[in-house]
Amino acid sequence: MPKMKTSKTAAKRFKTTGSGRLRRQQAMRQHLFEKKPSTRTRRLAADADVHPGDLPKIKRLLGER
Repeated sequence: MPKMKTSKTAAKRFKTTGSGRLRRQQAMRQHLFEKKPSTRTRRLAADADVHPGDLPKIKRLLGER
């Protein structure tokens, strides 16, 4: 059986914490900051947990089982 390859696009977007949870960046924080309140951009700077419904597919993309 060949080794399972990691999806490099997924590896760049998701990080695993020490306890095993998956974290992701939030959307709407790449550009056009002039029209967004600073409080909103600060809030969006924090990482968010991956939704439980998406966990199996993302773990498969990352090569975790």
